[in-house]
Amino acid sequence: MIDMNDLLSTKSWMMLQAWIGANSVHAIRILAILVVAFVVLRFIRAFVPRLREHIAGRQESIEDAKRIQTLLRVAHYLLTASTLAVAVLLVLGEVGISLAPILGAAGVVGIAVGFGAQTLVKDYVSGFLLLLENQIRVGDAVEISGKSGVVEEVTLRFIRLRDFGGNVHFIPNNTIGVITNSSLGFAYAVLDVGIAYGSDIEVSMQVMRDVDESMREDANFSGKILKPLEIAGVDQWADSSVMIKARIQVKPLEQWHVRREYLKRLKIAFDAKGVEIPFPHVKLVK
Repeated sequence: MIDMNDLLSTKSWMMLQAWIGANSVHAIRILAILVVAFVVLRFIRAFVPRLREHIAGRQESIEDAKRIQTLLRVAHYLLTASTLAVAVLLVLGEVGISLAPILGAAGVVGIAVGFGAQTLVKDYVSGFLLLLENQIRVGDAVEISGKSGVVEEVTLRFIRLRDFGGNVHFIPNNTIGVITNSSLGFAYAVLDVGIAYGSDIEVSMQVMRDVDESMREDANFSGKILKPLEIAGVDQWADSSVMIKARIQVKPLEQWHVRREYLKRLKIAFDAKGVEIPFPHVKLVK
């Protein structure tokens, strides 16, 4: 009994051999197209990341390095997609399929799909503008659409954030409204320091300046702090404390580290100088 699968397989193979025999030139061209496409894709995959690291490493500022890395990452995607598209079109042309009807149909389908894929188009347009205007880069600490985190990836389709808890957020570019970027140029470690009403305000402020000076003299923090402490003054009379507003200008992404260290040292200094930090008291009455 003849197996139909074997018969069909044999017939298909014979048809393929016959086509190759009659179109040996086209077959060679198709093979050449596939080989060239493979080589180009391997080259893009190996060269672009190295180029990204090389150019980024030669930038004088961290901001420029981040922008170069982000732009070249997107360029990597575009080059890969373009290479595949050109290879497919060339192969179809060698097989004998006319490209004119395909391109015409693609235009009609593109218009039809365009009405139903406006969101996708907006994603790509918004993503391109974000990269062009240098609003956001990989490694930036940002807040977008109510989500905060560090930017791990920027594409023409979405932005990927990872928050402090390790959660990953994918934000479509068309939904992005206001972007709060904490990584451009410089940042401030903002301080709201509360002291008891009985504590001397001038003494407290001097202690704050002394702590700032000690941190700027510390090799671990001198390179992170850009300017001395700025004390705005008494900001509020709270229920149980006098609130003093201050800030320290620091390098991007260093504001949280500097703020935590400053508050730790300030607590120690306040204790040494007798400056009271108010806290809730519970009084038991017998």
